[in-house]
Amino acid sequence: QLRDTTISAQRGTIYDRNMKPLAQSATVWKVVLAPAYIDKDDETLRRKLSTGLADILGLDAEDIYKRTEGTSYYDVLKTKVETDVKDRLVQFIEENDLGNTIQLQEDYKRYYPFGSFASTILGFTGTDGQGLAGLEAYYDEYLSGTAGRLVTAKNAVGTDMPFQYEQKVEAQDGYNLVLTIDEVVQHYLEQALEEGVENNKVENRATGIVMNVKTGEIVAMAVKGDYDPNNPFVIADEEERARIAELPEEEQQEATSAALQAQWRNKAVSDTYYPGSVFKMVTLSMALEENVATEETTFTCTGSYVPVQGERAINCHNTSGHGTQTLVQGTMNSCNPFFIYLGQLLGTETFFDYFEAFGFTQKTGIDLPGESQSIYHDRDMSLMDLAVESFGQNFSITPIQMITACAAIANGGYLVQPHVVSQIVDNDGNIIKTADTTVKRQVISEETSKRVSKILQENATSGTAKNGYVAGYRIAGKTGTSEK
Repeated sequence: QLRDTTISAQRGTIYDRNMKPLAQSATVWKVVLAPAYIDKDDETLRRKLSTGLADILGLDAEDIYKRTEGTSYYDVLKTKVETDVKDRLVQFIEENDLGNTIQLQEDYKRYYPFGSFASTILGFTGTDGQGLAGLEAYYDEYLSGTAGRLVTAKNAVGTDMPFQYEQKVEAQDGYNLVLTIDEVVQHYLEQALEEGVENNKVENRATGIVMNVKTGEIVAMAVKGDYDPNNPFVIADEEERARIAELPEEEQQEATSAALQAQWRNKAVSDTYYPGSVFKMVTLSMALEENVATEETTFTCTGSYVPVQGERAINCHNTSGHGTQTLVQGTMNSCNPFFIYLGQLLGTETFFDYFEAFGFTQKTGIDLPGESQSIYHDRDMSLMDLAVESFGQNFSITPIQMITACAAIANGGYLVQPHVVSQIVDNDGNIIKTADTTVKRQVISEETSKRVSKILQENATSGTAKNGYVAGYRIAGKTGTSEK
């Protein structure tokens, strides 16, 4: 009689850019009962075995006793047993001379040493080790490895036959991921987001991204609130847990499922939003590139603007008006009417050409699951659509699309490929795959990139974005508030 046993492969480790492990596999044990070897007439032995195993493994003794009646050589009692429990089992087997009635097989358990840290990027695995979210799911075929097999032979009385009848195919461990994420930068981003959520009473979580503008490397990406990937099926938000517990029992399962899906969702790539005034840097780039305006171009803001005769007026956030201002001043004041004016100078066709070139009509293709498609008006948009889109309203994009466009404005005009995995390597350090950092296209000229960056640097020094200024660094930035 042949018996085929699966040998588990060790899942690959996920490292940050400095080779600090963020997800790794630790050795655990599978406890297997072989009731075929148990003397069914020895009631004392069966009771001792059942109560002993139940005590050590936290199982039901009566259930184990019933399973000792079977004739199988392979009845899995428990998986993912930690080493301290395994040691108690070994002692129990030896003290009671239980021989091969209980077998221990090496297995692996996924472990995230920093808890909720970077959880929406890393994701988590299921009970059988497959990736279910985040990088664990996206790169599952590389991380999972290939299970091995052990085929053994038993003779007619159930005894192991000699070694030459045994065949073993070794498991092949999974490959490792080396991320672009910097654990230190990620830490500070998460800390800042937690403060932001607390101070601003955020209701639908917060997200932030740090990107290398020249390479597309994601140096940090975080979402708060998040979850602990060591216990992904526990709702992390205590208030939400309490709310669900008060629901009628028939509604709890659906509510729990919705809450879990929400906490696993990576807001940076899966949620769309109105970018608001941050988008003005894109309109500004279009206007300078197309020569419809220069830094000295002036416009008089009266507090509102009527883009289409007979249609309603669109207000500036400063309802009393900014007066006459240059393009630089209009940007620093984040003046909506000025950017409506720029949009009208560009026209719908040109505006949409650049909107498309900056990557807002397509997914970025970042190596994370669940990236959403943007929602926008195409090139036959109305003049009123053009007016509101010029200052970042009435179309929905993802945060990863917005930062990729920001990178193009900062890096000389080149649209880069955002990515979170730098390399895939084996356990010997051999490179299996490297991220493709090929530039997609040039959207604006290097000269326009420098001009816009200079204006945005002034904005971060003394304009609406001055809270972003950091002494000793050249900071460029644009504030943005989104309206529902």
